[in-house]
Amino acid sequence: MSILVTGGAGFIGSHLVSELVRTGRHVVVLDDFTSGRMENLQELVGSQVLRVVNGDIRDKKTLNDAMAGVNEVVHLAAFVDAAESVKKPLFTNDINVSGTVNVLESCSQNGIERFVFASSAAVYGDGNPLPLREEYELRPLSPYAASKVSAEYYCRMFSECYDMNSVVLRFFNVFGPGQGKNSYAGVITKFMQSGFRAENLTIYGDGTQTRDFINVEDVVKAIVNSLSFHLLKTEVFNVCTGSFVSINKLASMMCRVLGKDLKVQHVASRAGDILHSYGDPEKAKRVLRFKADIPFEEGLRQLIKGSTLN
Repeated sequence: MSILVTGGAGFIGSHLVSELVRTGRHVVVLDDFTSGRMENLQELVGSQVLRVVNGDIRDKKTLNDAMAGVNEVVHLAAFVDAAESVKKPLFTNDINVSGTVNVLESCSQNGIERFVFASSAAVYGDGNPLPLREEYELRPLSPYAASKVSAEYYCRMFSECYDMNSVVLRFFNVFGPGQGKNSYAGVITKFMQSGFRAENLTIYGDGTQTRDFINVEDVVKAIVNSLSFHLLKTEVFNVCTGSFVSINKLASMMCRVLGKDLKVQHVASRAGDILHSYGDPEKAKRVLRFKADIPFEEGLRQLIKGSTLN
């Protein structure tokens, strides 16, 4: 069976593609290389089981060409910067909503047997009880979060109207090797960059906000498990650890792991930022047989040890 991974040259996508190829799958990567990088796939280029298509998910012909001979699709391609989405709501909607509808329609027309959609914990917003469960109210605080809510509803709609069921995975704060130096990198990567340069660690707000950080290797495992899940309807799962770390604590851990005494600089909070977020992993454990295994500080140490950012 062949599988298409949109955004397959990106951070999460490249890790997933490597695992799929390692286990003998034929993989097609569709990426426009706006944020994805060919170097993420460098070790796989030339493999007889990998085909790379340079193109945009909003282009129907490109999508149909990429889906030739494909049975399954993992849709990771997205504009993922929540803070930047506040400045670019129309662009965010175009990529994340219109682009996803385009992918769903192509899947339906091409008889795709399995569709996995990468959503986000951002859909929960603030105000729900913690830990966050899949059935809770969705309260998006940014155009990015709203775009993921909309895309989830389109996944459900395609189940109702076109009998095409999906697995929706709500990723919490993913970190790991290859997250990159660009503006889309998460707080861990930005702290690392500052730490290697012996600069202040910048925290937006008072630093008491909490996050559920999950290693990219665990996220890949969740995606792979979802490919073998027997679908009766579109289902939603948290991909999380079920624990949390405050941004202030993360800064202290970063200093300890780097062995540096770095100063922390607090600046104004950003529009669209969520205060507290950690998920309930029980549904994914029960149904997908998925459990995050990599302890946070261990993953942090491994990341810093192997980092090319310094």
